[in-house]
Amino acid sequence: MPVTKTKAKLVDIARQLFAKQGFENTTMNDIAQASGKGRRTLYTYFKNKEDIYNAVIEMELDRISCKMDVVAERDMDLEDKLVEVIYTHLHLIKEAVQRNGNLRAEFFRNIFLVSKVRKNFDNNETAILTRLLEEGVEKGIYEVENIPLVADIIHYSVRGLEIPYIYGRLSEGLPVSIRRSIVQKLLHKALSKQG
Repeated sequence: MPVTKTKAKLVDIARQLFAKQGFENTTMNDIAQASGKGRRTLYTYFKNKEDIYNAVIEMELDRISCKMDVVAERDMDLEDKLVEVIYTHLHLIKEAVQRNGNLRAEFFRNIFLVSKVRKNFDNNETAILTRLLEEGVEKGIYEVENIPLVADIIHYSVRGLEIPYIYGRLSEGLPVSIRRSIVQKLLHKALSKQG
């Protein structure tokens, strides 16, 4: 098995064990045993349990980033695309947290560690938003004085919505179509040329 496949397998096994047993109750021995690899192989790739935990979070965030990139490349109305990128972020973060069972509590309790690990994800999302805003300005759809600042504001606004969205507290009871319409109107008013 090539090196990258071995590492990916170890990360996926660790994710499953963390999700089932929790971070605290999973040992490096558990991961080595469940993967069918020896401890030596495990320690070839990871210094300790925290290192493999970081790799699990990175894997989840990379998956979300890839899907957001796919949405950003679609041939569709720019305003619809921007809303779709936002909802892809929120939906996939929620899905990742729910899919990972016991890891969910660790995720929220260890938010500082997760924030360090998600730096690449945050940078990628900001780059996607920047590209979409630049495209909107070039096409005359948007009027944005400082694209990097606006991309950061949108990114951190969406990031701030993650926990309420995960727990279903964001616009509770409102149909999805109405929620999306409100988000689209908000973005339209903030970004569109006035006049």
